[in-house]
Amino acid sequence: MYIQEMAKKAKEAACRLRLIHAALKNSVLNRIAALIDTERDAIIKSNKVDYDRGEKAGMSRAFLDRLLLTDKRIEEMVQSVKEIAAMEDPVGGIEGVRRPQGFVLEKVRVPIGVVAMIYESRPNVTVDAAALCLKSGNAVILRGGSDALESNRVLTSIVQTALKAEGVPETAVQLIERVEHEGVNLLVKQSGYVDLVIPRGGEKLIKTVVQEATVPVIKHYKGVCHLYIDRDADMQMAVDVVQNAKVQRPGTCNALETLLVHRDIAEEFLPEVRKKLDGVELRGCAQTKKLLPGIGEAVEDDYYAEYLDMILAVKIVNTVEEAVDHIERYGSSHTDGIVSQNVNTVERFVQGVDSAVVTVNASTRLSDGGVFGLGAEIGISTDKLHARGPMGIRELTTYRWVVRGNGHIRT
Repeated sequence: MYIQEMAKKAKEAACRLRLIHAALKNSVLNRIAALIDTERDAIIKSNKVDYDRGEKAGMSRAFLDRLLLTDKRIEEMVQSVKEIAAMEDPVGGIEGVRRPQGFVLEKVRVPIGVVAMIYESRPNVTVDAAALCLKSGNAVILRGGSDALESNRVLTSIVQTALKAEGVPETAVQLIERVEHEGVNLLVKQSGYVDLVIPRGGEKLIKTVVQEATVPVIKHYKGVCHLYIDRDADMQMAVDVVQNAKVQRPGTCNALETLLVHRDIAEEFLPEVRKKLDGVELRGCAQTKKLLPGIGEAVEDDYYAEYLDMILAVKIVNTVEEAVDHIERYGSSHTDGIVSQNVNTVERFVQGVDSAVVTVNASTRLSDGGVFGLGAEIGISTDKLHARGPMGIRELTTYRWVVRGNGHIRT
C-alpha cells in the first residue's frame, strides 16, 4: 500500500504540473539550486555517513567514487539545476499545419506524466532526476539504493522545501525510503499511476526491472565502450584520448572498457599508451601480450565486461571492418569511437557501428547529457524507440494531436 499510495499522490501532482507555467517551474529550480548551495555542509555530512558505511562494507574504489559528493560535485549540481532552469521549456511546443479540409492540426509536446527513477549509488541523480522531471512537467518517484540513503534523504528534502515554498505540490518529487527489493517490484507494476520507469545501475538491477515491469521501461543494460585506434591516427591524440576515456572516471558507464588497435601501429602505439595508463590493469590478446610483456591475458569474458574499474581489455585488429565486427559482437550499443585522420575510414566506422553515441577523435567520456547541453541526464538509452543516447528534458516529453476546427465533420 505504501508504494501504491505514493504512486497515486504522484499522479495527482502530475495533473497539477501540467497546468504550471514555465516561469513557476524555473522559479522552483532556481530555489532548489540556491538551497543546495546554502546546505552544502548538511549534504556533505549526510554523504559522509553513506561513504563511511560503504568503505566499511568493502565497496570498490570505483563504487565509492560514484557515491562521493565533494564540494566540487555539489557545485556542479548547483550549476546543472541553474542550466536546466535557463533552458527553453519543452512543454507546449507546437508543430501546426492546416489540412485541405480547412481544420488546423497541431502536434503539441506534453509531459509524460509520472516517472519512476530507480538507481544505485550516485546521489547526484536525485537532483538531476528531480530537476529534469520538474522542468518537463513530470512528477517523479525516486528509489535510490540503500548505499546512498542519507544523501538522498537530504537532497530530496531540499527539493521538497523549494516546491512547498513556491506553492507546488511536494508530492511532485518523492523518495522511497524503504530499501527492500520488493519495493522495486511493486513500483514497476503501478500501471495507471506510473507512466515510465528509468533504471540506472548494474545490469542485474536493470534486467530485474525489465522482467518485473508492467510499465514501459527505458534503459541501457551496461556500457561496454570501445575505442578503435586506426593506422591513420594521430599518435599523441590517440594516447591522450585513451587516457582520458579510461582513467578520468573509470566507474562511469561511458568509460572505456576495450581498446582496439590496428596492427600497423600497434608496435609503436601500445608501449606509449601503456605509459599513460599508470595503475590500469591491462588484459590483452596474444599479439598484445607479445608487445606488452607482463600484462594479463584477455579471455572471452573480458570483451563482454563492463569493469567500471581500472581494468582495460586490449585487442589488435587487422582492419576497421574487423573493429566494427568486434564491437557488433561484444558491444552494448552505448558509446563507441574511432581515432583516425582518414575521412573514408572514419565514415566507414560511423556508418558501421550501431551505437547510441559514436565519437570521432574524441573521448567516450563526452557521452553525457551535461556535456551535450541537456543540463543533465536522467539516463542513457540504448533502445531505439522514443529516446536514444543521453536523455534530457525533451526526452521526458511526448506529444498529442490537437484538431482545431469550425464545425468540421468527416464525410
